Amino acid sequence: MAKASKKAAKKATKPAAKKAPAKATKKAATKKVASKKAAPKKAAPKKAAPKKAAKKTATKRKPNAAFMAPLMVSDMMAEVIGNKPMPRTEIVRQIWNYIKKNNLQDSKNRRMINADAKLKPIFGKAQISMFDLAKIVNQHVKK
Repeated sequence: MAKASKKAAKKATKPAAKKAPAKATKKAATKKVASKKAAPKKAAPKKAAPKKAAKKTATKRKPNAAFMAPLMVSDMMAEVIGNKPMPRTEIVRQIWNYIKKNNLQDSKNRRMINADAKLKPIFGKAQISMFDLAKIVNQHVKK
C-alpha cells in the first residue's frame, strides 16, 4: 500500500516539474490538466473511508424513552399477554409470540391474523391485518 502511494506521489510530481514544449497545442495542455485533476480524486476516497468507519463505531444508538414507558393493558389484553405494566414494544412482541405459538397467521395470506377465542374480543372481528395490530394495541393500553 505504501509503495503504491509513493508511486502515485512521484507521478504527480513529475508532470508538474516538466515544462510543456513550445509547439504543444491546446488539446495537449488540457489533457495534462485533466490528468493532474484525476490523481487527487484517487487519493481522496482512500482518506474518506477510514473517517466513516470511525464515526460508526463512535456513536451508539440510544432507545427513545417514550417507547420504554410502561403502560397498563386492558383486562381483555391481559388474558393474552399478562397484566404487568410493560412498554409498547414489549406488548406488541408478546402478542406476536402468542400469534405464532397458536399458529394464528392465515396460511394463504400471511399478512392476515385469525382471531381465536381470546383475541376476538380484542380485535372485534374474526380476522385483521397485521398493519392494524398497532392501532388495536393503542386502543387497549393506558398510561
